[in-house]
Amino acid sequence: MLDDADITTVLVVTAHPDDIDFGGAGTIAKLSDAGAQVAYCLVTDGDAGGFDRDLDNGGMAARRRAEQTAAAKCVGVSDLRFLGHQDGVVEQTLGLRRDITRVIRQVRPDLVITSTPERNYARLGPSHPDHRAVGGATLDAVYPDARNPYAFPELLADEGLDAWTVREVWLMGTMTPDHYVDVTATIDRKIAALRAHESQTAHMEDLDGMIRGWLAANAATAGLPEGTFAEAFQVVVSA
Repeated sequence: MLDDADITTVLVVTAHPDDIDFGGAGTIAKLSDAGAQVAYCLVTDGDAGGFDRDLDNGGMAARRRAEQTAAAKCVGVSDLRFLGHQDGVVEQTLGLRRDITRVIRQVRPDLVITSTPERNYARLGPSHPDHRAVGGATLDAVYPDARNPYAFPELLADEGLDAWTVREVWLMGTMTPDHYVDVTATIDRKIAALRAHESQTAHMEDLDGMIRGWLAANAATAGLPEGTFAEAFQVVVSA
């Protein structure tokens, strides 16, 4: 695994606004506090989510982009890239792989964080089809596409984007986590980021308690002291 000192640039690739905040915003805050440069790549604008039926899809998309921008600010992130794919129907296509490969070559991260492409049978929430499609496409973009100079040659010929090798990937939403990040110091910022997604979380009566319960259970599984909180990932070594 990468040492903390080796993580200087991070790219988060998710399907929807709020995915990273549920899965890893405490970790992002910790990484950005340590000096890492973090960029978010949102495959969709999240226009198929939310509870406000007075907004059409375009209005919901704009609202969710604004919410994600505000949430990212809570954890020290200002570099957000929206790919504009349609929410709810994302597929693991060559086109999506190319779009994610482009961002990887632009950002040139040591670490990529994304959703697991596998179904979570313990809890269906992480297994949204868009999550799985984006996780699979991101892993394909990490290997072999981004590092292969012959993959998507137009990215080099037309955009000057040379090959790049990502060293490690952390998967969110997995049934088989093997890496836990102590986010006790940043859990309040994670919850603030989630509250910024008002269209998704305003109806939740005890968001604070739910998040603290999940992360306390992670910490207990990791063997951390009582009263601490942790986010869970599965590590894929790619370099």
